[in-house]
Amino acid sequence: MSLNRNDKAAVVDDVAAQAARSQTLALAEYRGLTVAQMDGLRRQAREQGVYLHVLKNTLARRAVAGTPFAVASDAMAGPLIYGFSEDAVAAAKVIAEFAKSHDKLVIRAGAYAGRALDADGVKALAAIPGREVLIAQVAGLLKSPIQRLAGVLAALAEKKGGGAEAAAA
Repeated sequence: MSLNRNDKAAVVDDVAAQAARSQTLALAEYRGLTVAQMDGLRRQAREQGVYLHVLKNTLARRAVAGTPFAVASDAMAGPLIYGFSEDAVAAAKVIAEFAKSHDKLVIRAGAYAGRALDADGVKALAAIPGREVLIAQVAGLLKSPIQRLAGVLAALAEKKGGGAEAAAA
C-alpha cells in the first residue's frame, strides 16, 4: 500500500525525532527472513529499547539529513531494516546477535558519533559491553581497593593483637 504525502511526512518526522534521541544507527538487509523471524527480531529490539523499523530508503535519507547519521546515507540501498538506539551499543548488539543465528540477516552499515561504520564496525560496536555491564565493572573496580585495604588491616590487627581469639581468652 502506497503512502500519501502526509503519511510520508509523518514517517519522516517520526524517524527524525527518533534519530535526534539516538546515539547509534545500524542497518541490515533482511531479504529472505520470514515474518515470524522478523517478529522475533522486533521483539528482541523492543526488549532492549531499540527502535527497529523497515523504511523506504528515500524517507530514511530525508529523516537523517542534518543529523550525525547522515554519513550512512550512501549505504541506504536495498531492503533495509533500520535500528536506532539511545544506548550506544544496543542497536548494533541486537542486530549482530540476531544475525549470528539467522544468516539471511546481513549487517550492511551503521553510524555512531558522526562516523559511518561498515559491517565490521557494527560488529565491533556490538562486542562492547552494554551500559549496565560497564557500570557494574566500574563499581567493582571502585570496591576492590577498599576490600584489599580492609583485608590488610584485618591481617595487621590479627598479627599485632593475636586476633579475636586472644581477646576472648
